[in-house]
Amino acid sequence: MMLIVGLGNPGPNYEHTRHNIGFMVIDELVKRQNAQKLSSSSFQGELFKFSNHFLLKPLTFMNLSGVSIAAVKKFYKIDEVVVIHDDLDLPFGALRFKKGGGHGGHNGLKSADEHISKEYIRVRMGIGKPEHKGEVASYVLSDFSKEEQKHLGRWIESAVNALEALLMDSFEDVSSKYTIKDTSKNIKLQ
Repeated sequence: MMLIVGLGNPGPNYEHTRHNIGFMVIDELVKRQNAQKLSSSSFQGELFKFSNHFLLKPLTFMNLSGVSIAAVKKFYKIDEVVVIHDDLDLPFGALRFKKGGGHGGHNGLKSADEHISKEYIRVRMGIGKPEHKGEVASYVLSDFSKEEQKHLGRWIESAVNALEALLMDSFEDVSSKYTIKDTSKNIKLQ
């Protein structure tokens, strides 16, 4: 049994922002797996189930994502958690996988670490960096550029393919097969 969590912020103002790439991946997984929505206000998130697995979009806002993740994990006694998140340290279109580690300043990961420990799989989706450090907050909360939007569907599809493989294959196999380091091979930006 696996809990796959996509990080993001609720509401139409954030729907297409870089920070919401985790929500976008979960939305696609829900469609592809024909997952059924479960309801419980105690989870503070949108929860879906398919086969013996769960998909979660925490609705607590990014900084409190761990509260929602911990509630679902505890209620269903889930041992394996996967968290999909945006990553400023990777170029746009990169897709990497990691077990454990630090939060790198990402408030959603920081919250998850505090509530469920650091021992979970991370699906790191590169969004690139703004030119100046002081612009990080506005950058992650802004929409993808028109050029990036052209490639968003294919990138999300790559992440979904990797997550579906992770349900059957080892972490090492999935990481080896689905990692995208050089975005020019998968996504051509001009």
